[in-house]
Amino acid sequence: MMPKRIYARSLIIVIAPMILLQSVVAFVFMERHWQTVTVRLSEAVVRDIAAIIDMTDTLAPNGDYSQIVRIAQERLGLRVDILPPDPLPAPGPKPFFSILDEALSSEITKQINRPFWIDTVGNSNIVEIRVQLGDGVLRVFARRNQAYASNTHIFLLWMVGTSLVLITIAVLFLRNQMRPILALAEAAESFGKGRPNLEYRPRGAEEVRRAGMAFIQMRERIERQIEQRTMMLSGVSHDLRTILTRFRLQLALMPPVEEKEAMDEDIDDMQSMIEGYMAFARGEGAESSGVLDLQAYFDKLGEEARLRERALNTKLSGSPLVKVRPNDFQRLLSNLIGNAFRYANKVEVQAVHTKGTLIVTIDDDGPGVPEDRRVDVFKPFFRLDEARNLDKSGTGLGLSIARDIARSHGGDVTLGDSPMGGLRATIRVPA
Repeated sequence: MMPKRIYARSLIIVIAPMILLQSVVAFVFMERHWQTVTVRLSEAVVRDIAAIIDMTDTLAPNGDYSQIVRIAQERLGLRVDILPPDPLPAPGPKPFFSILDEALSSEITKQINRPFWIDTVGNSNIVEIRVQLGDGVLRVFARRNQAYASNTHIFLLWMVGTSLVLITIAVLFLRNQMRPILALAEAAESFGKGRPNLEYRPRGAEEVRRAGMAFIQMRERIERQIEQRTMMLSGVSHDLRTILTRFRLQLALMPPVEEKEAMDEDIDDMQSMIEGYMAFARGEGAESSGVLDLQAYFDKLGEEARLRERALNTKLSGSPLVKVRPNDFQRLLSNLIGNAFRYANKVEVQAVHTKGTLIVTIDDDGPGVPEDRRVDVFKPFFRLDEARNLDKSGTGLGLSIARDIARSHGGDVTLGDSPMGGLRATIRVPA
């Protein structure tokens, strides 16, 4: 139920107490101030009407009410009429919520205690009150603000307006505070996709700066570790290649013997493994990001399929231009598609490039990979069939390199069952 982003949660932390406080203040104001003032004003108006009734009973026994009408209008601000002794109008519908109606009715019942009729409904500024006298009906017109606290909306407007100003200030301030956090998240995401944002500089609050500095130090340590590992693999592979070259020279100078052919095959196998080492080391190099044209790559792939006498079907949806590390990504595709060419006769490659995501699906009609071995095949130097020779199955680094490249782009490679009966390899990377 709660929002997931820190910006929205921070706004709730700021706005919720403000709304709660204003609700309490408004309730207390309505309950104590507004209602109390309305009751006091209504009480004063009814007191004036009671005084007018007393004057009609005392000062005008002969039916001359002109002086009473004048005094009521000039001194009390009430317009008074004495109507014939007709029955009072039928009671109108009571408003659902009206403090004025309740206050006037209560005060007239308490102070005058005679039959009465009031009309407080409508937007008129006049309130009409009729009271049954002995020989007539007293009709009184009073201004609504005489009996009702009508300026309450000013307080509410000030309260709401001030709240909007404070919320606006809070929104602007929080937005400024969120920018360093969003910049840090963007830098971490870019680094995870293999596109380091070297322009990132920690800024903002002290805690955000500390997190930014920790991220930069972590990024530098990871880059140093990758560089050292790559250099070590390259150095070891180069040294081994030198030794193998000496072996080849020594074998070439040896007289023909029965074991010479087997030794040549062993050296070829070791040479293939060293090439795999070198390929694995190159796969961890720091290539810069660029744009790869998938359509052009698929065209070259078609030529390779014809040379290898394989049936290839390619399909591309969306823009053919993707932002990746071009050489590494081509190597990723080549490893997976090369495996499909090696073990299958028909291969289908489908690429779907939507906004921010590239999905490449490679299907073949080969023997596939058992479900319980699909995790193991990504381990370095693991070969599914130990009896296969290295010329066909390789050194067991192809899928490892493919997954490393995909993960360095912020994506992954997964294996599944293909509708064609073989293996399906799915590449999903942000692009």
